[in-house]
Amino acid sequence: MRLLSYRTHDGAARFGALAGDGVIDLSARMGARCPDLLQLLRTDAIDEARRLAAGAGADHALTDIAFDLPVTRPARILCIGVNYAERNAEYRDGAQAPGYPSVFPRFASSFVGHGQPILRPPESPQLDYEGEIAIVIGRGGRRIAERDALAHIAGLTCLNEGTIRDWVRHGKFNVTQGKNWDASGAIGPWIATADEFDGYDALSVTTRVNGEVRQHDSTGRLMFPFAYLIHYVSTWTTLEPGDIISTGTPTGAGARFDPPRFLVPGDVVEVEVPGIGTLRNVIADEVLP
Repeated sequence: MRLLSYRTHDGAARFGALAGDGVIDLSARMGARCPDLLQLLRTDAIDEARRLAAGAGADHALTDIAFDLPVTRPARILCIGVNYAERNAEYRDGAQAPGYPSVFPRFASSFVGHGQPILRPPESPQLDYEGEIAIVIGRGGRRIAERDALAHIAGLTCLNEGTIRDWVRHGKFNVTQGKNWDASGAIGPWIATADEFDGYDALSVTTRVNGEVRQHDSTGRLMFPFAYLIHYVSTWTTLEPGDIISTGTPTGAGARFDPPRFLVPGDVVEVEVPGIGTLRNVIADEVLP
């Protein structure tokens, strides 16, 4: 099943299940107990949602809705840096492969949904793409054992971890200010629930810019696989349903070309993961008030 959050033509916030080229409105069917997708995860009601969606017809065409972030109010969005093989070598600093994951936070306001414009701010022309697979937590916990970690996954989604490259270098020990510009990245288009996958160690992720493949790799080459990431992160923070862990980007970001190939208005960025779908966004300049 694929779960999504969206807005109707009158601006009403809803959530539902994908049905072909449409969406089944689960907000109407589940009522006040589950007003949004986050509450659906918190109440562990995915199986109920699946029963309600079984055999139901679509209430809205996908062309008639605006996509929100799949989980519109996650408590945590944690991003993993330098996790694919060869990514460490991209930095050309002679450093050994990391012994632990690099982790940094992102705010929900730094992302838009599928089909919404990603904004290049006037302060920098160095907007870059980073295609990733993101874990959505379904069952929370603290100090989750690695052997139990995969059972805590509600599903997976696509993520473009858009980055303002020159601002990443402002801080000596952090990248936060380059990673959290409003509307600089995207998540979506939906969550593919965990039962859609037969394991997570052979998933591919591909990033295209204007149809040109820029990134492509497999989770079989992750230095820190999904189970370890959940274990490691939950050691120091209590994970909650709806939290997102983005698992890292392959080689091939725009900053690594010579000369760099940063995004400009009109560019189309697609992040595709078989079994999930394709996240697609157009780049636009932020318009100041």
